Amino acid sequence: MSGTKKLLLGIVVIAAILLYSSVFVVREGQTAIRFMFGEIVQSDYQPGLHFKMPLVNTIQKFDGRLQTLDTDPERFLTSEKKNLSVDSYVKWRINNAQQFYTNVRGDVFIANQRLDQFLKDGLRNEFGKRTLTEAVSGDRTQIMQILSSLVNEKAQQIGVEVVDVRIKRIDLPEEVSDSVFARMRAERERVA
Repeated sequence: MSGTKKLLLGIVVIAAILLYSSVFVVREGQTAIRFMFGEIVQSDYQPGLHFKMPLVNTIQKFDGRLQTLDTDPERFLTSEKKNLSVDSYVKWRINNAQQFYTNVRGDVFIANQRLDQFLKDGLRNEFGKRTLTEAVSGDRTQIMQILSSLVNEKAQQIGVEVVDVRIKRIDLPEEVSDSVFARMRAERERVA
């Protein structure tokens, strides 16, 4: 092989490597941020083929699909100081990649922790305003709507959009349900 062919082959290989390292793909359901020497240059890339400067820019991609935070059942007090065990979940997605990266370093685990705290604060406030009967029977839909808007408002600070908040289950703790059943038995005996 002559020197010209080797040089030409070397140039082609280097050009191919440079081209390959200057292109990145954001897939459907993803969003991305481009960094230049550790500083955010551009965020919220849409799906498709994009270009970057090799060795200068780095890319971090995030899952932009719907995420689910399924919380553990938690006890809350009603306005009557009665305990309720509430099981709930939150559906959310990243809507601002730059804020998401800045506030939680792009970590879904940290985002889930923050959302969990927002949800628990909201549940504590809402159940604290209601009696046991109101909380268990009639106001569940209203509570979920209030929680959804409240948690979404707080979640915007971390670059997240809350799509839905649902209360899966409201249970009376063992000691409370025993007293409720005893009261129901006494009431039936009085009627009989």
